[in-house]
Amino acid sequence: MGFPSVLTMAQRWVAERAEPGSAAIDATAGGGVDTLFLARTVGPRGSVFAFDVQPAALARTRERLDAAEAAGREAASSERVPRRTLATVTLLRAGHERMAAELPEELRGRVRAVMFNLGYLPGGEEADDSNGRPPVITRPDTTLPALDAALSLLAPGGALTIVVYPGHAGGSDEASAVDRWAAGLPADAAQAVLYRMPQKPAAPYLYAIEKKR
Repeated sequence: MGFPSVLTMAQRWVAERAEPGSAAIDATAGGGVDTLFLARTVGPRGSVFAFDVQPAALARTRERLDAAEAAGREAASSERVPRRTLATVTLLRAGHERMAAELPEELRGRVRAVMFNLGYLPGGEEADDSNGRPPVITRPDTTLPALDAALSLLAPGGALTIVVYPGHAGGSDEASAVDRWAAGLPADAAQAVLYRMPQKPAAPYLYAIEKKR
């Protein structure tokens, strides 16, 4: 039967802490999977902010959200006043290290969940070095400031999840940096949990951080 994937576990832990009507952040929009999950989790009274530097990622995310909204409208077509099922989603073409500057000031310390899915955008032009350009990947020099920003935005009891990919070029350096960051968190400020398959050192793994204060 196997164990849940790192992506499934990240969503499970977030779902336990992100209440309907709250604010959440997808720090790496990518194809929009986590953005849509967060939009459904916090619901129509909530808000989601999704970050990515790649136009292709934001376009994919918007397509995924639009398709989910259309399916929801069709399912509710028999209702006199169709209900919205998704949160208000703001897509931001910006690096995730800018999240503290880009979010409304009133959300500082009130965000219930932040999700990171590091690495690169699979299948995108920016991730295909056959075009002569290096792939766009997340890097420690922006990831670590983004993690600090995320922790500052979280409410006590809020969740920060980080899916780490050590197997691609540059991934092991970023993974080591995230390991050091998580291990260095003060125990009275945050609790960190590691979900990993030790027999597969190159496989993706997950950190979940719960903010205490």
